Amino acid sequence: MTGARRRATVLLTTAVLALAACSTPGTTPEPSAGPSRTPGPSASPSASPSPSPSPAPSPTPGPSNGAAPEPDDPAAALSLEEKVGQLLVAGTPAADDAVSPATRTAVVDHHVGNVFLHGRSEAGLDATRELVDAATALAPPSAPPMLVATDQEGGLVQVLRGPGFSELPRATEQATWTPARLEREATAWGTELADAGINLNLAPVMDLVPAANQSANAPIGYFSRNYGTTARSVVDSATAFSAGMQAAGVEPVIKHFPGLGRVTENTDTTEDVVDDTITAGSADVEVFGAGIDAGARFVMLSNAVYTQIDPDRPATFSPAVVRILRDDLGFDGVIITDDVSAAAAVDDRQPADRAVSAVEAGVDLVLASADPSVVPEMADALVARAQDDPEFAAQVDAAVERVLAVKADLDG
Repeated sequence: MTGARRRATVLLTTAVLALAACSTPGTTPEPSAGPSRTPGPSASPSASPSPSPSPAPSPTPGPSNGAAPEPDDPAAALSLEEKVGQLLVAGTPAADDAVSPATRTAVVDHHVGNVFLHGRSEAGLDATRELVDAATALAPPSAPPMLVATDQEGGLVQVLRGPGFSELPRATEQATWTPARLEREATAWGTELADAGINLNLAPVMDLVPAANQSANAPIGYFSRNYGTTARSVVDSATAFSAGMQAAGVEPVIKHFPGLGRVTENTDTTEDVVDDTITAGSADVEVFGAGIDAGARFVMLSNAVYTQIDPDRPATFSPAVVRILRDDLGFDGVIITDDVSAAAAVDDRQPADRAVSAVEAGVDLVLASADPSVVPEMADALVARAQDDPEFAAQVDAAVERVLAVKADLDG
C-alpha cells in the first residue's frame, strides 16, 4: 500500500491534528522516520486538487557507472560532468541586467543546468524575462531545459516586483482567503512568473508554527510566512497556492521539511539550529504528506538538526529524513536542499562536502543560490566521488532521472 493510500485510510477514521527558509527577509531570500504515523490533515474540499505527481522512472544506469544505457534513457547522452550539472542550482542576482560571472562560469564550464534568481528586484517582468533568456542561452541547445527558479512567497519574501508583477500579501493574510480565491490569485501570480520565464517557485511554506511560537519563530512566524497556525489552515492554503502555480505551468516547492515551525533561530544566520520535538509521526510531517498527496513534485529540506530523527546532521544531509519522504510519505519527486552555499547552519562543512553529503543522503538538487562561486568546487567533488564510488554514481543517475522527468513535463 502506498503512503498516500495509507494516509487516506487513516484520515477516514481519525480527526485532523492541529498545533506548530530559507532566508530571512531582507537577506538573500532562498529560504530556502517510522512506520507508526500520526494521522495527517486532508486538503479542503473547496480547493481544486492538483494533479497527482508523475511516478519517477526507475533509475537506469547511465555512462557514469559503466552499464549500457537503455534506449529510452533520457540521461544516456549525458556525460558524468553533464549529469552532475543537472543536480546543481546556481544563483544570480534578480536585479542585475546580466548573469553574474560566477553563474556564467557554472553554466558554461561546469554544465550547471538550473538557475535561481535571488535578492530583490523592482525591474519588472520584461527585464526579468531578458535576464532569464540570457541565462538559458548560456546552455548548449542540446542540453536539457533549465529549471529557472525564484522565491515568490509574498510579503517580505518576494524576489520579483515592478511592472508586470503583482504585490503578493504575506502568507498569514493569504490564509484568511478561501482556498478557491487563493488558488485563483496564485494562478494569476504563477502566470506572471511563467511569462517571465520562471518555471519553479520555491514556495509555499508548509512549516507548521504553533500559535505560541509565532513571534519567537525567527525564520517563519516572525515574518508572517506561515499559513496560519493549525494543520488545517496550512494544508488548505498551501495546497491551494500550489494548485494555482501548477495551473499556470510553474512547479511549486513545498518547504522546509520536516518543518521549521518550532525553532527559534534562523538557519541562514545561526549555527546549530536544533529541533528537539519533531518526529516522523508529528503533525509537522503530516502536513507535508498532505501536500505530497495533493500533487507536490518538489520538496525542500530544512538545514536544521532534528534530534528525534537524526541527531548527527542537518536534515539536508540526512538519509533518515529522506527516508521519511520516500518511504513513509511515498514521495517520488525531486528533493532540493535549502541554500547550502552561504547558510550559517552548514558552514562547518566545505562546499564540496555539502554537495556530496546531500546527494549521498538522497537529495536530487543542491541549491547554491546566495554564493554561486562555490559551484565549481561542488561540481568537481560530485564528479570525483562518482568516478570512485559506483554506489554513489548510481545515486547520481537516479537523481538525474528524477530531475529530467520533471523537466520533460515542464518543457512539454
